[in-house]
Amino acid sequence: MADPASPTDLISAARALAPEIAARAAEFDEVRRLPADMAAKMAQAGLFRMVTPKSFGGLELSPRALVETVEILSAANASAGWCAMIAATTALNAAYMAPEEARAIYADPMAITGGVFAPMGRAIVEAGGYRVTGRWQWGSGSANCTWLCGGCTVWENGEMRRMGSGAPETLMAVFPAGEAVLHDTWHVMGLKGTGSGDIEVTEIFVPEGRTVRLVGGAPRETGALYKFPAFGLLSLGVTAVTLGNARGSLDTFRDLAMVKKSQGSARTLAERNSVQAAYAEAEAKWRAARAFLFSEIDRIWASAQGAGDLPMEARADLRLACTHMTRTGAEICRTLYDLGGGAALFETSPLQRQFRDAHAATQHIVTAPSTFELTGRILLGLPTDGAMV
Repeated sequence: MADPASPTDLISAARALAPEIAARAAEFDEVRRLPADMAAKMAQAGLFRMVTPKSFGGLELSPRALVETVEILSAANASAGWCAMIAATTALNAAYMAPEEARAIYADPMAITGGVFAPMGRAIVEAGGYRVTGRWQWGSGSANCTWLCGGCTVWENGEMRRMGSGAPETLMAVFPAGEAVLHDTWHVMGLKGTGSGDIEVTEIFVPEGRTVRLVGGAPRETGALYKFPAFGLLSLGVTAVTLGNARGSLDTFRDLAMVKKSQGSARTLAERNSVQAAYAEAEAKWRAARAFLFSEIDRIWASAQGAGDLPMEARADLRLACTHMTRTGAEICRTLYDLGGGAALFETSPLQRQFRDAHAATQHIVTAPSTFELTGRILLGLPTDGAMV
């Protein structure tokens, strides 16, 4: 399949792959990563190029189209959706890198990128670039990547460099996957199929042109997508997974409720009044949270397409909608797991996987409960460092 040329084509490609992704969910969990053949199919469909600039052959989708696509994949299996969004959002680096370096990485339509923003590495200044050493947790999808990246603090003459605010100067170093050691540390409760083990490099050289500063830097690309807040885009990616996963749980339970009968009862779950009410409430919560999310996406996207900087309040509202959707999705999956009774406990039931995956996603730093504190400060009009908003 050729790379899709439009959001509609990409959504069609996601829908076409969804049945196989859903059918192989248990396999993904067992091998604790996205199998190489599935990663290749997703790459061929263009699902890892959603954020890649058009100037390098990417799709440069709108944030709404990104969320809708990841939502479809995640309704089939959250781990597959997660790997797609990580590969897509790390391709944001292409908008910040030296064009010749970005072209060398992203001109290949089958290129897959991944990595970790957290500045757990150290980049020591050298002529023409940096000597980088570091080990990063949460390297989702790294086994299938051709290029990886890791966040670093910057050091010169034995001292950490700092920005004007006093905060450490940081950068993202981008390097070939072959220069990294992948550690099999991914033994977890949820999102098992993401292969999010550790990434490690030791004293590799990274040229200046292959470094990215999402904090304190500016994109070279001028499209509206790259004016959109970088951490807002990452938050949308995580949230899109939880949105789709909750939809998948709602659909799973509906199918179960039509046939399952409790012991000693002649009625199916669907025929019980208490189940009808609980399911309707869960559906309403999902639709309301989704509507809030897309309302904020559309509002800030309209602002990004105009002139001037994006208002801090709008960026905060987007983050609020993302965290709300993530937490609501987990609540929905917990409710449906409970309603499923003993049948939901078995590994053959997607309800238990959707429950686990939902609660794994709530632990991500961009949608963790602490983000309510960040957005709450802004809503209350308190002075706030907006670098991470």
